[in-house]
Amino acid sequence: MLRKLSVGAIFALAPPLVLFASIHPLLADESAVAKGERTYENYCATCHGEQLISNSAGLTFDPRRLRADEHARFVNSVQNGKNKMPPWKGMLDDIQIEQLWAYIQASISSLTHPTGATPTR
Repeated sequence: MLRKLSVGAIFALAPPLVLFASIHPLLADESAVAKGERTYENYCATCHGEQLISNSAGLTFDPRRLRADEHARFVNSVQNGKNKMPPWKGMLDDIQIEQLWAYIQASISSLTHPTGATPTR
């Protein structure tokens, strides 16, 4: 049985919905970063180093060098390989690649702006 909500009831529900909508993307981002970290540790850390810290003496690319505007380059390199890096197309799907990107970008951000630190010019 359908019941109509009064205008007052609709406005009463609005603030919680707005709050949920503003928090939800943050939770999605945190989830993507966590999943990206697991994917990185499972597929990438062997060559690129645990927790993005390379121990290869410069023999492999350091993902922390990726700038935010290099997303397309990153996706292409992961999917198709580059130099000695094999292609991961078919092994990693688009969602996993985006989660990897989220993890790398979040890690770069935390290195350049640690929690509680005030950026200086």
